[in-house]
Amino acid sequence: MRIGIVCPYSWDVPGGVQFHVRDLAEHLIRLGHDVSVLAPADDETPLPAYVVSAGRAVPVPYNGSVARLTFGFLSAARVRRWVHEGDFDVLHIHEPATPSLSLLTCWAARGPIVATFHTSNPRSRAMVAAYPILQPALEKISARVAVSEYARRTLVEHLGGDAVVIPNGVDVDFFARAEPRPEWQGDTIGFIGRIDEPRKGLPVLMRALPRILAARPGVRLLVAGRGDTEEAVEGLPPAARERVEFLGMVSDEDKARLLRSVDLYVAPNTGGESFGIILVEAMSAGAAVLASDLDAFAQVLDGGAAGALFPNEDADALADAAVALLADPERLTGLRARGSAHVRRFDWATVGADILAVYETVTAGAGAVAPDERAARPGRFGFARD
Repeated sequence: MRIGIVCPYSWDVPGGVQFHVRDLAEHLIRLGHDVSVLAPADDETPLPAYVVSAGRAVPVPYNGSVARLTFGFLSAARVRRWVHEGDFDVLHIHEPATPSLSLLTCWAARGPIVATFHTSNPRSRAMVAAYPILQPALEKISARVAVSEYARRTLVEHLGGDAVVIPNGVDVDFFARAEPRPEWQGDTIGFIGRIDEPRKGLPVLMRALPRILAARPGVRLLVAGRGDTEEAVEGLPPAARERVEFLGMVSDEDKARLLRSVDLYVAPNTGGESFGIILVEAMSAGAAVLASDLDAFAQVLDGGAAGALFPNEDADALADAAVALLADPERLTGLRARGSAHVRRFDWATVGADILAVYETVTAGAGAVAPDERAARPGRFGFARD
């Protein structure tokens, strides 16, 4: 099958959507499919052979973060050329409601389109206001996928229609096989995320750290991610600052090794999350997880059975939960075991098969109708009506 995948966000800036698109493309290639990914990227960015650059991205505030998107006449021309030359059996567009390559591709595309919605934003006035502009493009979509129930709810409430829920995928064995690094072991707490993005929650964890250290002075906090490290610790007492180690950006291999090494992985994210891929990666690596009780996180952690939860943005509760877990090796072992079993449902062997089933459904449906009927309005579960 010839598959075109559109990533709206800059390929050279790490993020959940980019990782999802990358891993999906590589999974499909391993299965023997012909895959091309269109994504924004700076000219100097080294790209995999399957990625086509749509040009440099610009930063745009979006959903409590800063998304790096590409749009305009030049991008539209590149999209049209990629679609024409690709002659794809199916196009898989991520975040089609974002003003980016994804929306441009919806406008330019003909034939079967699968769209995946990642965003969870229950109060998006911008999305409601933009609906009249988005509607003609969205009506061309043959099948809609949401990565979680919360992303599906955002779609239903703001854009109408429905979607099948297929979660983000992870190569579980890649993380499970990682070798721990001795220097990252021994009463360690891990955090991975953009340091200077408040919704990732590092400030909450920093506020909790003195209370954790008061109970367990030997604890070290290992932080991986880009951002201003001096600003991140400026509110901490000098003694607490010495217990924080910034690792900077880490490779996928070192991310897996970090997750295999720490005693506890903490995800203190404060909002704007529709899934929580880092939780799945941590469970895949066998880490015990402590996360804020966002609805999406609670769902990924099986309601708290596969990982502990604390009240969102409550630094004292985070500290108390972390201290209790670090003092209870038996509970940590139990969380690791339950997480390792639970995470198998997110493995690409399962998720990839579900996505391929959607592809096969829409391509079979496209072959059974006339070309001018293929942009029919989505049906109850996001599939085009016959």
